[in-house]
Amino acid sequence: RKERYNAPLHLLQRYMRAPLSKDLREELKKRNAQVRKGDTVKVLRGDNAGTEGEVEEVNLKKCTIKVRGVSNFRADGTEVPRPIHPSNVVITKLDLEDAEREKIFARRSQ
Repeated sequence: RKERYNAPLHLLQRYMRAPLSKDLREELKKRNAQVRKGDTVKVLRGDNAGTEGEVEEVNLKKCTIKVRGVSNFRADGTEVPRPIHPSNVVITKLDLEDAEREKIFARRSQ
């Protein structure tokens, strides 16, 4: 447990993975993928379960993501994004604009 919290950022990147939806699993022949800004995810756990939105921010230090449409209200009425652990979401649509990311999935599907 201590190793996980004291890990350097290049190793924390490995923990930022989420399962793929059934459609994407069949298409890409992969079970999970790294969550990146721009991906569309569906929240599975918590008060916001069932909410679908785009990933706005990925925080490697805290191992959390922020999803558009998932937020809390403060006592003064202001709305703040709610951090979610990536294991509590499922990726429904990937942002494949990055050429390197396309290569990763193409390598697996061959």
